[in-house]
Amino acid sequence: ASGACDATGGGGECGGPAGPSAAPGSPVVLETVLPAPAEEANGTEGVKTPKVNCEERNVTGLGNATLQILNVSQDLMEFLNPNSSDCTLVLFYTPWCRFSASLAPHFNSLPRAFPTLRFLALDASQHSSLSTRFGTVAVPNILLFQGAKPMARFNHTDRTLDTLKDFIFNQTG
Repeated sequence: ASGACDATGGGGECGGPAGPSAAPGSPVVLETVLPAPAEEANGTEGVKTPKVNCEERNVTGLGNATLQILNVSQDLMEFLNPNSSDCTLVLFYTPWCRFSASLAPHFNSLPRAFPTLRFLALDASQHSSLSTRFGTVAVPNILLFQGAKPMARFNHTDRTLDTLKDFIFNQTG
């Protein structure tokens, strides 16, 4: 298996073609987000500047450190504020994909580790227009939004809590 499931829900098979021009059985290829070139540090410390400057949201207790799952009648754009610099991590998944299922416990843990960020999840097969809009051809797929603008895509095949935390820390500091 290639580590991703076809987001269109066509037959419920994982590892489907990456798009209309892909040959059957070919591996799914996700868009690569290249890291920004590292700046030369003048001192001995190589401190990286975060790529996304997230506005810290007001957190009053662990009640806000939860993952919100959008249902079929909810629109992602209603949850993203275009006039804000707050950050939201959005998981595109499908319930029948085993890779989505294995990622779920790790993604569910993130709000407790990063209480100042928002975490949303949506079933890509029920939100096909959003999948098309943001180039989500395979699931699971995670996008980091600042306001309503997608800033980075998590594209590691090793989907663990540590790789997710590293991704968020590298992007937001």
